[in-house]
Amino acid sequence: MSAPGAGERRHSDGARAVAEDAPVFVISVAAQLAGMHAQTLRQYDRLGLVTPGRTAGGGRRYSPRDVALLREVQRLSQEDGVNLAGIKRIIDLESQVDALQRRVHELLGEVEDAERRAAAAESAASGFGTAFGRADLVPLRRASSALVVWRPREPR
Repeated sequence: MSAPGAGERRHSDGARAVAEDAPVFVISVAAQLAGMHAQTLRQYDRLGLVTPGRTAGGGRRYSPRDVALLREVQRLSQEDGVNLAGIKRIIDLESQVDALQRRVHELLGEVEDAERRAAAAESAASGFGTAFGRADLVPLRRASSALVVWRPREPR
């Protein structure tokens, strides 16, 4: 038995779990898992509601995430009475929200890093300035191609 690949996990019984986005199900299996007819999946693919992976020969391969999305499409349609155009808009908006949330988390991380660097530079500058009696000198952490212009202060 081989070790799990990237994105795979093992269950406590030793069986391999499939990554959420791994395209593993043929259309007939995905249709059965979603409780739909295979022709419905083809229509949803044409409409862009669910976009399965493709094999080299062009066959559709659905991931567990695709199957969950198919179930959500069915729920929105049957239980909430949303038409397919509305469902597509909901899916697109949810995708945009997810992307924006990921970007916000990235930016928050960058802000935290910048704040840490600024605090470290301030700390280093205050120590450097008092050691040499020059609080207006700031050490650079790494080599830079920036041009620094310095003018001595005019005597008062």
